[in-house]
Amino acid sequence: MTQEYHVTSLVVHAAPGQVANVTEDINALAGADIHAVTDEGKFIITLEGATQGAILDNVEAINALSGVLSSSLVYHQVEPLEEKSEETP
Repeated sequence: MTQEYHVTSLVVHAAPGQVANVTEDINALAGADIHAVTDEGKFIITLEGATQGAILDNVEAINALSGVLSSSLVYHQVEPLEEKSEETP
């Protein structure tokens, strides 16, 4: 079975009064990184994971957060990870 690396970017819109709480909740998700956030509640986020399911679980978790108004998937890429053989250093 080939292992994969998935990376996805999202724009998330949160209620302005909930920016601190949403930031804390997103930072608690494995594989989630916040790259930018505005005072108005717009976030640029990337999600990384080993499976499409892991990415979708985090997208669903973000959408379910208290204070999140919407999220939009911007980009998704999948790359196969090469398996190291015994001869590969």
